[in-house]
Amino acid sequence: MPFYHRLGRIPPKRHTVFPNPDGGIYYEHLMGNLGFTGLQSLLYSIRRPTTVRSVEVAWRNPRTPEADPEARWGMRHLRTHELACGPSPVRDRACLVFNRDIALFLSKPAQADAFFYRNAAADELLYITRGAGRLESQYGVLDYGPGDYLVIPRGIIHRLVPDGGAQIHLVMESTGHLRTPDRYRNRHGQLLEHSPYCERDIRPPHELEVHDETGEFEVIIRRSEVCHRVVLDHHPFDTIGWDGCYYPWAFNIHDFEPIVGRLHQPPPVHQTFAGDGFVVCSFVPRLYDFHPEAVPAPYNHSNVMTDEILYYCNDEFMSRSGIAEGSLTLHPDGLPHGPQPGRTEASIGAKETNELAVMIDTFAPMTVAAEALPCEVSTYGRSWLEEDDR
Repeated sequence: MPFYHRLGRIPPKRHTVFPNPDGGIYYEHLMGNLGFTGLQSLLYSIRRPTTVRSVEVAWRNPRTPEADPEARWGMRHLRTHELACGPSPVRDRACLVFNRDIALFLSKPAQADAFFYRNAAADELLYITRGAGRLESQYGVLDYGPGDYLVIPRGIIHRLVPDGGAQIHLVMESTGHLRTPDRYRNRHGQLLEHSPYCERDIRPPHELEVHDETGEFEVIIRRSEVCHRVVLDHHPFDTIGWDGCYYPWAFNIHDFEPIVGRLHQPPPVHQTFAGDGFVVCSFVPRLYDFHPEAVPAPYNHSNVMTDEILYYCNDEFMSRSGIAEGSLTLHPDGLPHGPQPGRTEASIGAKETNELAVMIDTFAPMTVAAEALPCEVSTYGRSWLEEDDR
């Protein structure tokens, strides 16, 4: 969980009168997940968050994924950066793979949307492969850059504002609650000493920009697979202060401290986030195993009850050949997988790796989306028979 944080002005006690010096009071708004039992924050706004002028269906979610019509099963390799998408951060995401718990999209946003966005159907986790900018929300401003994970809990009104450079984002939508792994936290929620990152590495919103504006302000709210256009009579970012533990936050993959040992460490040591039905792991530059006879490359293994997805953030990976930045591989339950020919032998005696990758292990089968098929490397499943991934 993120830690307690506050920005702006708040009253000394919860649920008490908070006078507005211009007359009237500021309005308290509790936002949290899991009913009243999960993470929560209290926001104080100039106007009521409930003043809605109109609600209408904007569109059926254009990102509702369609499956590969041939339903092919096996090892898959997508060169995702070849896909055309954009410029909207919300409407123009290309679906890559999905199941009932998580869906992965590629986004190449070129400009901020004219509307604000609230995803009421999923927590969002963005990995910033390229680009920089800022995330604006009810909670203030959060800057982002290459290598950042951006965690946007569901229900938060926000807008992504890319800067002028090229942008490539991997977007993960979780239908369940996204969180830090239980084993990294004590019973009070604090990250423990053996955790590969700590609260110092987490960046909450750092600046509260208060918009005291009235008029018509469009918020697109996704509920299930329908996006609604909600028109407010005021700017949604009129928060003058807030405190709590429910807010968007950032964590950079380069602040993940790898766990190494004398012999090869299994994938759970790379875990970064937990979800309902999946985990997210970070493979970062690190020293290899230091037993004199260690084999650094991973051993062959069967994904029993698990599908493994790897998104490669550069062109180096100890057990793979033929991958590039933006490659995404899917290794499904039922087929053993491991290093490609020559990679095990090449790892022996090596001292370190500069690989960078995001791994998602899911406990329900993943499906390749139809719109990702144009970037597929069709021969990947036979690459263990060859010296290269053709």
